[in-house]
Amino acid sequence: MSQEPERKFYLKQFKAISNAISTYDNFNLLVNHLVEGVCRTFRVKGASIMLLDEIEDQLFRVSSYGISEEYLNKGPLFADREYCSIKSGKVEVVSDVQHDSRILYPEAAAAEGIVSLMSVPIMYRGRPIGIIRIYHDQPIQFHEEDADSLCVLANQLGVVIENNGLKNFVDQIRMAIDSLPPRMFQG
Repeated sequence: MSQEPERKFYLKQFKAISNAISTYDNFNLLVNHLVEGVCRTFRVKGASIMLLDEIEDQLFRVSSYGISEEYLNKGPLFADREYCSIKSGKVEVVSDVQHDSRILYPEAAAAEGIVSLMSVPIMYRGRPIGIIRIYHDQPIQFHEEDADSLCVLANQLGVVIENNGLKNFVDQIRMAIDSLPPRMFQG
């Protein structure tokens, strides 16, 4: 009979992170604080936030904490595999990265000391747009309510990511319009 994992994420922490997601002006600072907070709250080895490039069907890291540059640069992470939470839209847990066919770089994970991982999809309007990946140096165990809370926060992050992308697009259009010669605006 296995014992249920200890819950580590309560309303106080959820409110603090949720408030940060909704109020930060600086996206890079937000994702950096988010991955660090996940590591500290759950006492795990590391965490990363990766976004999906739909053209390349590849995940690109936008923030990480607790993971070496060597591991981060191990090779591309393609989202074309069915197991990936980016495709399933569900939380995926890999209990043993050394002996799981879903892992692309088991040697790099072993060298980094990663034993298990969990991927939480970042969703926007029902579509996965990225993942929060949590790495641990022992078999990973999350309380079901903690995993649910992470999913809710990931969905909130999805809204911020989409809004940030839209804002960047509008800013680029403004810059392009501002760079047009004045004669373009005449009759």
